[in-house]
Amino acid sequence: MAKILVIEDDAEVRELLNALLSRAGHTVREARDGREGIHSFRTSPSDLIITDLIMPHKEGLETIIDLRQEFPDLKIIAISGGSLGNRDNYLKTAKLCGASRIFHKPFDNNELLAAVHDLLNGS
Repeated sequence: MAKILVIEDDAEVRELLNALLSRAGHTVREARDGREGIHSFRTSPSDLIITDLIMPHKEGLETIIDLRQEFPDLKIIAISGGSLGNRDNYLKTAKLCGASRIFHKPFDNNELLAAVHDLLNGS
């Protein structure tokens, strides 16, 4: 299947995504923040990235912008569980910055897997 990079500072969410995507047949790598994620992607590119938005060191919006500038065709899913008032703004901004799809945390596993499938298959 595909190589997917998960960029997420919350270890439990990283583990959940890793298990979900691995069960679906994908190879998953993990990074704890945007800085680590960009380095990991440059070292070994993935077919798709799932990134949190609110993280230490390098947050998700910066990560999306940097990756989009360097790799314009990269497929990116942004997820955020930020405070209720700001969560929608962060996700809308992520879409404007180049995220292919956006999801609120907690997300529906089946909807996320469907988005992964659609993006990997050109939909």
